[in-house]
Amino acid sequence: MAETVQQVSRRTALVETRPAAGIASDAVVIRLLAPRARFSLRLDPALLSTAGQAAGFTLDMPINRRMSSGERVAMRLGPDEWLLCGPEEETAQITRDVGVALAGLHHSLVDVSHRHVAFSVAGAKAADVLNSGCPLDLSSPLCAAGFATRTLLGKAEIILAKTDDLPTFEVECGRSFATYVQDFLLEAARELRAQP
Repeated sequence: MAETVQQVSRRTALVETRPAAGIASDAVVIRLLAPRARFSLRLDPALLSTAGQAAGFTLDMPINRRMSSGERVAMRLGPDEWLLCGPEEETAQITRDVGVALAGLHHSLVDVSHRHVAFSVAGAKAADVLNSGCPLDLSSPLCAAGFATRTLLGKAEIILAKTDDLPTFEVECGRSFATYVQDFLLEAARELRAQP
């Protein structure tokens, strides 16, 4: 039986508390992120001249990029597809604000908040941990801060975003894959630590 997000969260919290006494400079910290509002937005790219911004979300950006404004984050995953994220308590407000901003423009906005969970993978070896199961070259300049794309981690489809140059990555995955993705990341981090 699949674990609930609460069970995954408890297990992640336990893993995080172990190295707290002395985190090495090459440590990787993997943690489950708090729930948040998530929306799949589909919009004809020809409309970006009219709707480059919507409710605090930047839409007019290159494909496979991520931009944030405060706690609102937009990721352009394809020519006509964005993942919009914001605070969970603003779900209804985001729905209203985007609806008003795109009124009269043919678009689709679907609340997918409960479909995904997100993990943060941070630290000097974060890219190495991710590359143990992700085919992208995360050392490439194309994968600098602000990068976001769909890819694979092992056998799970994920949305991978680099949030800063520390480096910190966010891994979005389907809720049903949360345990698999978390275990994959934790095992990759353990194997990396065991290497001389």
